[in-house]
Amino acid sequence: MSAKPFASQGDLEEKRATFAELGPGAYAFTTEGDPNSGVIVGDESVMVVDARATPALAAELVATIRTVTDKPIEHVLLTHYHAVRVLGASAYGARHVIASQGTYELIRERGRQDFESEAQRFPRLFRAVEDVPGLTWPTITFDHRMTLWLGKREVQIWHLGRGHTKGDTIAWLPDDRILFSGDLVEYGATPYAGDAYFGDWPETLERLRAFEPAKLVPGRGDALTSPEACDQAIAGTQWFVRTLVGEVRRKVEAGAGLKDAFDAAHAVLEPRCRDWAIFEHCMPFDVSRAFDEVKGIPDPRIWTAARDLEMWSALQGSPPTA
Repeated sequence: MSAKPFASQGDLEEKRATFAELGPGAYAFTTEGDPNSGVIVGDESVMVVDARATPALAAELVATIRTVTDKPIEHVLLTHYHAVRVLGASAYGARHVIASQGTYELIRERGRQDFESEAQRFPRLFRAVEDVPGLTWPTITFDHRMTLWLGKREVQIWHLGRGHTKGDTIAWLPDDRILFSGDLVEYGATPYAGDAYFGDWPETLERLRAFEPAKLVPGRGDALTSPEACDQAIAGTQWFVRTLVGEVRRKVEAGAGLKDAFDAAHAVLEPRCRDWAIFEHCMPFDVSRAFDEVKGIPDPRIWTAARDLEMWSALQGSPPTA
């Protein structure tokens, strides 16, 4: 296998953003396979679901919000701890940043390393990274569920279980049956599983499926606007997770090493997933985590900028030198 550009360092073409109203005051901000955000407009204020990677990118979302409302943005919800989702939070001037207790723990444990790792992986998404004031810290945390009222609008916030990370959070609008899934669900984009719990993720998605969403904003990819499309996206994510870890388990049980497991999983998934966003980026991280879990390492090891490059060199070919 020839050397491939490290992670998303070769992906420098700007993406087109789409701001679509899925229901009264409920919007999806999608970006052609880049991380999505959600916007929920209440009677007197606005909630943003996922903050984007830097204040500069967040300012673009604020400007978009201002095309539909001048209400203050008072809440930012973090669906998980990854830097591309959280480090733009300062741009909103929100009174509260909400996250699960598990997400808070991950920020405290590995937020700095994740910042450095992801900024190296995604140079385009970390535009004006020098303006990030530091890690984003929640002002409100919860364990399993909380309900927020934006005037008469009910927003249910759930931690349904581990999956993409140990702290994954969804937002659910029960009156409209609109769900914001974060990276628990992807559509036309490769699930990133470098910090995942493969044994839990499919079952967590079953709990999510039980909401029977009519519309769904995935972590990446187009918003889903019918119950059938929502179910297909959930099923597609489950299939990817189960197929990848199953192939890695088969190779581990045969005594193979990480590189052989990577090659086998890549060969099985590539025919269906080659055109999914960030497929080549995700696969080495995903297989590395699956290999660890199958070998008995229960919690994801911390990714650092140095570990990223070492792993990439071993599995995808030599990365560019800094």
